[in-house]
This record gives sequence, C-alpha cells and structure tokens, in this order.
Amino acid sequence: MLPSLSGRTAFILLTLLIKLGVMASLASIIARFETFKRLIFIEQRTTKEKLQFALFLGVPFALGVFTRLLAGYAGVDLSLEITVLSGLLGGTIVGLVVGTMVSLPAALIGHEFLAAPMAVLYALVAGSARWICPDKEAIWQFSPFVDLSLYRSLKRRFRQPALDWQLLFTLMCVVVEIMRIDVGRLVGRRLFYIYSPHFWINILIVLATVVGVGIPVKIWNSTRIELKLEEQHRMLLQARMDALVSQINPHFLFNTLNTISSLIRIDPDTARNVLLKLARILRRRLKVQAHFVHLKEELDFIDDYLGIEVVRFGREKLRVVKEIEAGAEDVVVPSMILQPLVENAIRHGIAPKIEGGTITLRAKRHHHRLTIEVEDDGVGIPEEKRREVYASGIGIRNVTDRLRVLFGDQFGFKVESPPGKGTVVSFEIPELEVSEQASRSVPAQAIG
Repeated sequence: MLPSLSGRTAFILLTLLIKLGVMASLASIIARFETFKRLIFIEQRTTKEKLQFALFLGVPFALGVFTRLLAGYAGVDLSLEITVLSGLLGGTIVGLVVGTMVSLPAALIGHEFLAAPMAVLYALVAGSARWICPDKEAIWQFSPFVDLSLYRSLKRRFRQPALDWQLLFTLMCVVVEIMRIDVGRLVGRRLFYIYSPHFWINILIVLATVVGVGIPVKIWNSTRIELKLEEQHRMLLQARMDALVSQINPHFLFNTLNTISSLIRIDPDTARNVLLKLARILRRRLKVQAHFVHLKEELDFIDDYLGIEVVRFGREKLRVVKEIEAGAEDVVVPSMILQPLVENAIRHGIAPKIEGGTITLRAKRHHHRLTIEVEDDGVGIPEEKRREVYASGIGIRNVTDRLRVLFGDQFGFKVESPPGKGTVVSFEIPELEVSEQASRSVPAQAIG
C-alpha cells in the first residue's frame, strides 16, 4: 500500500502516468523479438510455445515488482495488468504462470501473501473470458481508448442488440481492479494496491488499469497486422512464381513434342530415346518441386534438355561448351531459369545458321554475386527484331519476370547481339544461402 504523503493526489496521478509509460515501453521492447512475433501470430500454441510466451511476459514485469519492492517505486508494478493480459492473450495456463512469476517477489520479499492467490484469480477470470470468446480476433480488437470504444460499442448495440466482447473485456478489467482495491483495503499490507479517498481519483486508477491492458494489445496487434501483410505478400509472390513456372513446362513440352512427332515416322528408335529423355526430365521435375536449386542441378537439367536438342540438329551442328568457375555449381539459383535462355539461343541463333554453331554456358562468382551467361555464335538478332524477341518472347519475358519477383532491383539482365556475331544473354543475381526446406518456397532474403 502506498505510504501517506503530502500531495498524495498528485503522486497517484504521476504514478498512473508512469505505469502507462512503462507498459508502453516494455510492450514495444518485447515486440522487437522475432520469437515473440511468431508467438503472437498464432492462436493455438503448444505447451512449449505457451511457456515461451509466459517467459516473455513474466520476466520483465517480475523485475518491475522487484523494483517496486526494493526502491519503493509503485509506477513500475504492473502485476495485475500483465496477469490479466496474459490470461486474455495466452489462456488460463499462461496467465497462471505469469501471475505466479510476478507475485512470488511480492510474497517472498514484501510479505504480501495475498499477491499469489489474487494473481490466480486474475488469471482465471481473464482465461475464462478468452475461453468463452468464440472469435479470438475480437480480443485483438480491444482498445485502450475507453471513451471512444465504449461509446461506439453502446451505440452499435442499441441498434443491434448482441453481446459486445469489447465491453465485456473492459468490465473485466474494471472488476478485477475494484476487487484488488477492496481486498487490499481489508488486508492492508498483505496486498499491493493503489487507492485514494477521492472518488474521481479511484475512477482514474480503474481506467488506468483498462488502458494498461489495452496498450500492449494495440502495440502487438500492429505487429500482427504487419506479419499478416508480409505473409500475404509472400503468398502473392508464391502464387506469381507458381504461375510463371507453370508457363515454362507447356512451352518446353510443346517444342519437345514437336521434335518427337517429326522423328516418330522416320526414326522411331531416336524418337524413343528422345521420349525417354523427356520422361527423365519430367520425372525430375515431379520429384523436386522447388523454386530454387543448386546450379549443378540446373546444369544437369540443361544436359538432358540439350540431349534432346542435339537429336534435332545433329552433333555436328550443335555443340555445347561449359565454362563454370570452381564453386559456382554450389550456388543456389532459380530452377528452370536457364532452359528458356538456351532454347532461345538455339531457336534464334543456331537454327537459322546453315552450318550450325556452339552454345557456351558460363558461370562465375564475384563479390557474393553470381553471373551466368548463355552465348551462341549464331546469326545474331537484328536491331529491329531484338525488342520483339527479347521483350515479347515467352521464354525471355518469363525469365525477367521471375528474376524481378525474386530479387526486385537486385538483379541485372543484359542482352548483347551484334548482327551476324551471335548473342550473349547474361544475368546477375545475389548469392543465396537457403536450406533444403526453404528452397521449396520463395526465400525471404530473395524478396527483400
């Protein structure tokens, strides 16, 4: 209980302001931890997650109780608010754990032996309120701006009578604070509470409790909303990636099936070999549904693809050279990113050239970036056709769209094609380090 002081009213008002400031500060600090962000983003938590959630809430506020006991600074004791908040956001178990953590210092050091029983009561009341609330999102709508939220709630309920959970949560905070004051006045120093003989000051004490519970809800709900927006953005990018990748398969299949159809009558054995290569490629795609693979896997895929194309053109007309820098094969790249470039090199560079030509694949690393080049010594692309081929062509547009989705402005893409001297298409991307599981989706570092 607060000691008798001159200027008691001013002291209580200052204490209430300090309480709200401490609550806002601690809530903001806690919200910076990535683990805590993940915990408030989910509603159904495991036992381990409940314990983590309780530790995040209990430890800093237990230190506040220590500070109040050792320094006599009442403004840092938020034991009631954090216990109610824990039960409301985490459930009865979390509320009981947090209530125990913040009440033990009061009982052991301050001999406030009713602190623990009262904390159990707060946790049970808040946990029950959470349990009976059918829509847990309603809890996150709880507002510390009591006047506006109550006014809107009452106005809405007069028009459409129904149970208003915001009003219920507000009344819950009011009831537990009044209960603490009444019990504290009966037992004296066995329970910490703030009280004033002035009625209007007691109203402010109760309202400060409501606001103290509402402030963290608002701060953490803003964090949840940011996480939801990030998740929706990631899902949108994932959907775009899936759409872009799905464009590749029909494009590649169309050209390969044309090759098989042209061979099936004149050379059935070769057609059968091409079909087997195609089956191996598709089998690999079905087994590895990943958006990112190591460059070595991508080059293996290109080997199968070129094996099909060599059948079309003949080994004397289509030659392949690889210049891969040591270590570059271990770098992660978007899957199926080279095939459209190789296909365009064959289609627009080598195919029109009577004597055929060579395709050169290069990969090199420099300052944590990977540069990949696909060069052909074909006929090149006339200036008037370059925009048409490399801006509106399905393959190249697909590659640039995928790189833009994955890397934003962190990728480079360049086409050099002097007429009659072949074409060099190159792109540069940052090196990525992703786990096997992460490689099956769009990694966060790729989308910035």
